[in-house]
Amino acid sequence: MHIVSFVTQKGGTGKSSLAVSLAVAAAESGLKVVVLDIDPQGTTGEWYKRRTAEAPEVHSLPWTYLSTRLYTLDRQGYDLAIIDTPGADSHAASEAMRQAHFCLLPVRPSVADIEASKPTVRYLNERDKPFAFVLNQCPAGGRTSRTSNARMALQLLGSLCDPTLAHRSDHVDALASGLGVTEFSPFGKAADEVRAVLQWLTARLRRSDAIEIADEGAAIPLKAVS
Repeated sequence: MHIVSFVTQKGGTGKSSLAVSLAVAAAESGLKVVVLDIDPQGTTGEWYKRRTAEAPEVHSLPWTYLSTRLYTLDRQGYDLAIIDTPGADSHAASEAMRQAHFCLLPVRPSVADIEASKPTVRYLNERDKPFAFVLNQCPAGGRTSRTSNARMALQLLGSLCDPTLAHRSDHVDALASGLGVTEFSPFGKAADEVRAVLQWLTARLRRSDAIEIADEGAAIPLKAVS
């Protein structure tokens, strides 16, 4: 089972919305997915209460139970666990980063968001934890100068997910409806962007598997996304 943690030092980056939409897209591709909500605000857990479909499952739990729950889910044959964390420096976020195979850092194309990410980047680098920024809530209409400047700044700090996500109402409306954007508007631009991020992420995880196989001779590859 691959574990991906969504971490950020700043609230309002669309972290929870992206986490659930990515989980839905992964489930649609055939993966057995679970979302673990260790954020006391419980945005992901509340989304699941509004949802009629059972997959992907959402487990809301205290961060102190995270390691035990991940062990159980791995034994149950899940392919992917996505961890939604508090939007602040906390023991919960630190534990989620420690448990993760890969971390995604959603940031908006703003100086404040980029500067706020530096303590998280330092924590991850000190522990040799793979991570990437994902630019979220960008101005619609292509890569504006603000988005381009943010990309350059983030590339200096670490790896960057190539697909970006624009600020689109589908994300807000899908979250309110208990849906992922790929369910809410399957042929919309927001859905296309989320699928592109999923394709990038699964390719990155498979590349990490290949490195582990070469180094240690044992890893379970993630299923290909259709």
